[in-house]
Amino acid sequence: MFRPLSIFIGSRYTRAKRRNHFISFISLTSMIGLSLGVLAMIMVLSVMNGFQREMSNRILGMVPHAVIAGDGQPVADWQTLAEKLEGHSGVLGAAPITQLEGMLSFKGSMQPIEIKGIDPGAEERVSILGSKMIAGKIGDLRPGESGVILGLMTARRFGLKLGDNLTLIVPELSDAPGGITPKMQRLNVVGVFKVGAELDGSLAMIHRADAARILRWQPDQVEGVRVRLADLYRAPEVAAELAAELGSGYRAEDWSLTQGSLFSAMKMEKTMIGLLLLLIVAVAAFNIIATLIMVVADKRADIAILRTLGMTPRQIMAIFMVQGSIIGLTGTLIGTVLGVLGALNVSALVSWLEKVTGQHIFSSDVYFISTLPSELRLEDVLLVTMAALVLSFLATLYPAWRAAQTQPAEALRYE
Repeated sequence: MFRPLSIFIGSRYTRAKRRNHFISFISLTSMIGLSLGVLAMIMVLSVMNGFQREMSNRILGMVPHAVIAGDGQPVADWQTLAEKLEGHSGVLGAAPITQLEGMLSFKGSMQPIEIKGIDPGAEERVSILGSKMIAGKIGDLRPGESGVILGLMTARRFGLKLGDNLTLIVPELSDAPGGITPKMQRLNVVGVFKVGAELDGSLAMIHRADAARILRWQPDQVEGVRVRLADLYRAPEVAAELAAELGSGYRAEDWSLTQGSLFSAMKMEKTMIGLLLLLIVAVAAFNIIATLIMVVADKRADIAILRTLGMTPRQIMAIFMVQGSIIGLTGTLIGTVLGVLGALNVSALVSWLEKVTGQHIFSSDVYFISTLPSELRLEDVLLVTMAALVLSFLATLYPAWRAAQTQPAEALRYE
């Protein structure tokens, strides 16, 4: 089979046993370092993707993707509004919602809380609350009974159990000198949920009719209708479209206003960690420079002979570019294969380590998640692989250029 001379000699130099074992050792460590760098990048990026997926599913499964609310006035006929919204192609479900902020008080202890007034029958169309209940059920919220569903962190902080009573304090506009007076409402714990995020300590649910009573509205009035979207990352765009279709008198809010900073921080963190890990790959790739420089010094006589036989400087340069590229390609492919296998099995690996050591690496009592999530994405694998190959190729240029500059007479003078 025909092969260009430069490729033939370059691949032969790579396979041949060198007289200088130190050069072989440096070449091997460069390959291993490159493989480990690629392996680390793929696994870490996959784990960060898994964390982002878990946080998205848990947090955005509880908070509204978007809310279409009355512009300064409560919504009375929310059923009709929900039907209109569900007719939009990007909306998967709609349910009424009323949002309050206040303080919970129990035996002298207090904490801020975000209260959502919901309709138990319609809530399953827009949230994952039903699947996250660890005590009680959504149907236990009944109008007029002042029931409340709390997060697990809030229940633990106050030492609450089903049937306990606590006080909700909300601000209310009044004619008092300060303009605001506290309004107190007794609540009865009828359920506890666990999402596995900060919402477990900052969110509570009551019936929409009880929320209307606290705000002195009619029992059927709500703040607006929350919708669950097919593509939650298009929430600002879709929410604006929905409000525009309904006309004046409605305003739109979406999750990016309340949770956007969290997911922006997660995206920034992934980018920065990716850049830091890329430096590891770069260090391993540029070790190829040291390897090739020593190979060039070791092969000066061979280079001189090849030049006298008629090889051009460009062909000499190609020989060592091929040799360095083979080292980079081999290391990158090994790292990619191991990284993909590691990313697909990292959860099982952590479980095995916990079983062997008897220690819980991700204890549910300390962390929001008890397993190490991983989501392998093709674009991440391709990006890491291409970056490693490009850096490896760039590392071959200078040593190959130095080899091409070798003068035959000078190299053979002392041979």
